[in-house]
Amino acid sequence: MNTLAPRASALDALVPLKAWWPIVLGLLVLYVPTYWGMAHGLWNSDDYAHGPIVLVVALYLIWQQHAVFMNGAGTAPTRSEAATGWFLLGFGLLVYAMGRSQDILLMEVGSQIPVILGVLLITLGLSAARALWFALFFLLFMVPLPGFLVDAVTGPLKQYISVIAEQVLYAAGYPIARSGVVLTVGQYQLLVADACSGLHSMFSLSAMGLLYLYLMQRTSVARNLIIMAAIIPIAFAANIVRVMVLILVTYHLGDEAGQGFLHGFAGIMLFVIGLLFLFVLDWVLGFIFPDRKRAVTQI
Repeated sequence: MNTLAPRASALDALVPLKAWWPIVLGLLVLYVPTYWGMAHGLWNSDDYAHGPIVLVVALYLIWQQHAVFMNGAGTAPTRSEAATGWFLLGFGLLVYAMGRSQDILLMEVGSQIPVILGVLLITLGLSAARALWFALFFLLFMVPLPGFLVDAVTGPLKQYISVIAEQVLYAAGYPIARSGVVLTVGQYQLLVADACSGLHSMFSLSAMGLLYLYLMQRTSVARNLIIMAAIIPIAFAANIVRVMVLILVTYHLGDEAGQGFLHGFAGIMLFVIGLLFLFVLDWVLGFIFPDRKRAVTQI
């Protein structure tokens, strides 16, 4: 008789998960077409190639907290939590419908955050939303940047990068001159294009930097704040290195080499260099702001 107890408890543990299948199915109906469209469009560009990674990481973070769905299934949210959840769900569905019908990816993709948050508040309450806060926040990095922001930031970034690259390489003895965002080195002219502004690289590196901080769970507030503040400058510096490398490759190996495989490879190196800078900074800060030992709860 006792041998049946473990099997019964295992079946009981699956009951809360079964209750979530209608909700999961509804989310899939809404957003699988969105993901499919991005997989055959937006995610194929270098600027948004990080999109699938963000989605996979967010799903993994949600799965890590799957105990929330099982343990919290028997708890009812408060009236205010449920009311807030219904408001967020209705708002998210309205934004989704507008984005889907008008082909506005910013609204269509961004709507999933209030929709999921609303569902959590309605079904499990605020405690579940707190447990999954970073997974929902991380989904923001899958939302395309608004066009007005890209237009406003790209121009100044290109200008700053052109000026710094020219001054550094001129100080190093290279025959380089600049006119706006056009750099002349030797016999070659290079245009610092929009893709070289590094805006999207900053966006993707910010996602990886914040994920790194979340996974490392540093106890020092100062250490976390310094790293967060350094993510954008690190991405900017890494992009300057990328542009200068491409200028040097073009100058020494020719225009074909600068615009060929090495051009795409330099983009990968930009991301790697940025992450390495971040890791080194965290390592150095560890000597100044070491982690405190976490209190062990006695059971």
